[in-house]
Amino acid sequence: MIKDTAEFQIKPGQPAPDFIAYDQDGKAHQISNLKGKKNIVLAFYPMDMTPG
Repeated sequence: MIKDTAEFQIKPGQPAPDFIAYDQDGKAHQISNLKGKKNIVLAFYPMDMTPG
């Protein structure tokens, strides 16, 4: 869990930090393994599937 998100904020044009994200099937994907691919879009929906 990230305690202070301010230290993890990036600006447009900066490379994304390396991290692991899990897809809807629970499969792990490490961002550094995608380096050199065409284009990568990361979309986060923090309120998806919640009552808020």
